[in-house]
Amino acid sequence: MKKRIFPGLLALLLLLCACSPQQPWQEAYDRTGQALAAQENYGVGSVGGEWAIIGLSRSGLLKDSAAQSYLQRVEDYVRTIGTARLDRAKSTENSRIILGVTAAGGDVTNFGGVNLLEGLTDMQFVAFQGINGPIWALIAFDCGGYEIPTAQPGEEQTSREALVDLILRERKDDGGWSFAGDVSDPDMTGMALTALAPYTQRTDVSEAEESALQCLSDLQLDDGGYESWGSKNSESCAQVIVALTALGIAPQKDPRFTKNGRNVVDALCDFALEDGFYHSDELVEVNGMATERAYYALTAYARFQDGKARLYDMTEK
Repeated sequence: MKKRIFPGLLALLLLLCACSPQQPWQEAYDRTGQALAAQENYGVGSVGGEWAIIGLSRSGLLKDSAAQSYLQRVEDYVRTIGTARLDRAKSTENSRIILGVTAAGGDVTNFGGVNLLEGLTDMQFVAFQGINGPIWALIAFDCGGYEIPTAQPGEEQTSREALVDLILRERKDDGGWSFAGDVSDPDMTGMALTALAPYTQRTDVSEAEESALQCLSDLQLDDGGYESWGSKNSESCAQVIVALTALGIAPQKDPRFTKNGRNVVDALCDFALEDGFYHSDELVEVNGMATERAYYALTAYARFQDGKARLYDMTEK
C-alpha cells in the first residue's frame, strides 16, 4: 500500500513546488530582465550602456547579438578618443567601460586600438575625481583579475595596495564614505565596501568593514530603505544590496539590515513598476538609471542566493 501511495504524494509535492508563488523581488527581477533584454541598442553611457550590459551579462540574459552590437559601438567611441585615457578629468569613464567590455566578452587590453587599463595607471589622475575614482578603478581592475600596466614616466604608479589605502584614508568619522562633506551617504559607502570586498583578509579592511556596516545599519530608514541628498530612492537601496552580497551578507536575513520587519530588498521592490523601476516618489515613472541599477542589484542578490561569484567578479561565471 505504501508503495502505491508514495508516487502520488511525490507528484503532489512537485506540483505544489511548481505552483509556489515567486517572492516580490523575483517577480520584479524577471520582469525587468525581460524588458532590458528586449533592447539591443546599448552603447557607451551611464544610462543605456554599461550598467545594463553588466546586469544582463551577469544574469545570463545578454544576447550575443546585443553584446556584439554594444562592443562595436564602444569600439567606435574609443577610436574617436584615440588615447587610453577616455576623459580628461574622469577616470570613471575608463572604469565603467572596462566593466562593460569585460561583461560583454571583449578584450580590454586591446580594444579600439588601445589598452583601456592604461588609462588608470596614474594614481594622481585616478584620485583627481574624488573618492569615486579610486573605488571604481579598483573594481575595474579586479573584475577580470587584470594586471595593472606600468605607468608612464612622471606618473604616480597605481597599485591595488595604493587604491585600498586611499579608500581607507577617506573614511568619515561615522565609519562610512561620502561623495562630499563629512557625513556618510549609503551610495558611496556601499560602493566603497563593494570595492574592498576582495581585501577583507587585511586587518585594516576588515575593521573598516565592520564600522561601515554599522554606519549603513544606522542610515537605514524605518521602512528598510535608504535616502541620499534628502530623497528616499531606489539607487541607494541598490548600492547597499550590491555591497552586502559582495561581502557574503544576506540582505533579507541579517538583523542589522531589517527595520520593523522590512529589509533593503523589500524597500527596493517598493520602487518596482511593470517594466522597470522609478527613482523616488517625486516622479513615479520608469527611470532608466533607476531601472538598470535596480536590475544589477537584484542580479547580485540572485547570484548570492545561488552561491555564485560576486556581481563584479567576472573571472568566473
